Amino acid sequence: MAMDTARSMKKWSAGLLLAVFLPTGVQAQQDGRALVATFTAEVDRRLEVPAAEQAYYGGLAAKLLEDRNMPDAQYVVLVDRSKLVQALLIFWMSPERVFHFIGASPVSTGKPGRVDYFTTPLGVFPHLVSNMDFRAEGTRNEHGIRGYGRKGLRVFDFGWQNAHRGWGKGGESAIRLQMHATDADFLEKRIGSAQSKGCIRIPASLNVFLDQHGVLDGDYDAALKEGRGLWVLSKTRQPTPWAGRFLLIVDSERTTRPDWAPAPKP
Repeated sequence: MAMDTARSMKKWSAGLLLAVFLPTGVQAQQDGRALVATFTAEVDRRLEVPAAEQAYYGGLAAKLLEDRNMPDAQYVVLVDRSKLVQALLIFWMSPERVFHFIGASPVSTGKPGRVDYFTTPLGVFPHLVSNMDFRAEGTRNEHGIRGYGRKGLRVFDFGWQNAHRGWGKGGESAIRLQMHATDADFLEKRIGSAQSKGCIRIPASLNVFLDQHGVLDGDYDAALKEGRGLWVLSKTRQPTPWAGRFLLIVDSERTTRPDWAPAPKP
């Protein structure tokens, strides 16, 4: 998705800059922006994203979702797969479809160059019960690595998606697009640079935050209301009333690393 980053930032900032400032007192408790304080308290790997950049990414989210029927206020998760960014940003979309920044963390997306390593696909990916999530078993592979992280962490599943093969003659194949934690001892320290086979690796504390507050559980909550039993949902879960349904993946195609982005890892 080619774009002139500086020009795009200016375009979106004009209309959205006011959306990134958090109201105080009672007003903040009446909408989804109240989750900012919870994010700060519970997520231990955070990125300090400047207001202009918040507005820029909020504008990208608005553009990607403009043709979707989304009558309800809800949270949206956006990932920038740019190798110079590697970040996840959470927004609360208000009833007026204004995107308010909640928080950001480093991620790792696909690192092409080896067999079975794909470029993480771009687009809008619904989080649906039809692609049921599951939980990590915490078992180690032959190299002693727990690929999904410690036992019990949630693996967010976005179904089969076409992705570009990062080896040989290229082309596309289907991958199971997932967002999950990774091995705390060996791999989590590398989050913030492209490392995965095509999925999105996130810090364990962010995984727990998304899980416990149901940030992307809009479809799951709807299934619960219909009387379905969903074993994957935590018994200690404290769901938000603004549960979202969409993961957005973009590529800002930066040519320089922004100061707020995570430092590159080997």
